Amino acid sequence: MPPLGPVRSLAVELESGRAWDAYSSGELLRGRVQLELRGALRLQALKVCARGRATVHWLESHSVGLNIVYCNYTACQTLLHRCCQLVPDNGEVTVLPAGRHEFPFTFQLPQTLATSFEGKHGHVRYWVKAKLHRPWSMAKKAKKEFTVIEPIDINTPALLAPQAGAKEKPARGWYCNRGHVSVTAKIDRKGYTPGEVVPIFAEIDNCTNRAVVPKAAVIQTQTFVARGAKKQKKSVVSSIVGDSVAAGRREVWHGRALKIPPVGPSILRCRVIQVEYSLKVCVDIPGTSKLLLELPLVIGTIPLHPFGSRTSSVSSQGSVRLDWLSSIPERPEAPPEYSAVVSSPERSLEPPCPAELGGAPEGPFFAYIQEFRFRPPPLYSEVDPNAPSEPARPRCMTC
Repeated sequence: MPPLGPVRSLAVELESGRAWDAYSSGELLRGRVQLELRGALRLQALKVCARGRATVHWLESHSVGLNIVYCNYTACQTLLHRCCQLVPDNGEVTVLPAGRHEFPFTFQLPQTLATSFEGKHGHVRYWVKAKLHRPWSMAKKAKKEFTVIEPIDINTPALLAPQAGAKEKPARGWYCNRGHVSVTAKIDRKGYTPGEVVPIFAEIDNCTNRAVVPKAAVIQTQTFVARGAKKQKKSVVSSIVGDSVAAGRREVWHGRALKIPPVGPSILRCRVIQVEYSLKVCVDIPGTSKLLLELPLVIGTIPLHPFGSRTSSVSSQGSVRLDWLSSIPERPEAPPEYSAVVSSPERSLEPPCPAELGGAPEGPFFAYIQEFRFRPPPLYSEVDPNAPSEPARPRCMTC
């Protein structure tokens, strides 16, 4: 057998302190390259790189005359490229003794990254790769993948704004108009996080002579872009089915709940891959195509702030700055004493305590409030008690 060589193992470890080595944009990527040697090693260079890439690929067939031509659509976008020389290649050879050696490294991630993604026609991947160069030998490599989750805060005015829409469709059969079906739907906001429940407020008006069935679903749309062409893949991630609406009747949904399952967040800042979500309210009409109403959704990573329900109503009226939320202290100050707020004349109007009235009175306490605070209205009289002393001068009708 040929000799195994001095290198026992070469590995890359990340110091994230997290379960899935997940990072977000702007963070520091720390780790170390571990090199274990059986014997002395003549090292020429040791390089480590952090890479991220979005890749798209699919095939399409086109008919050209009697022939079928396959078109290859491929696109790539570099999202991250950082390199560091742990042992620089300066033309000299470094000799490392046998044993275990560690080389730490640190990379600053960019401020904007796309979330890691695996799809049918493309993916977004991130990894750290170490390359060991030795004289007169092939380079030895080690690779470690990590996950990036781009933070999407739904506590913004754009994602807290309500979404609403309406649509109408005629029901036709054998070129005859059999009435129409209309649907109106509304949701409280545009942004949600996995695990939340979307309350749907809808009204389905069936003005046909047949029963219709309303449905609602959260749709994920994956869009892949390459060479000016697009490839889309749509899938249903969650759905509900409503009760049948009889002919000439109306159905109202008062916040019908639709839960969002654990899905990946929206990807909106990548040039070749986008992941979008939408809420579709569908009405199945017999003998006619479905009536579809679509409302946009954004799946985020930062859940709704406790004050988000209050700001959502304000954000629909205009732009709102939420910077004041960060200035709220964790433990609010205690309210002032009542005596420090009410002035002395107002305190004199307070009702007396039971001890000042000579024992515990019968009946409710407010019955013993001072008499002048609840005086009865004056008696009705046709004589004005505040009549003027001089008679009023008559008006001249000829003026």
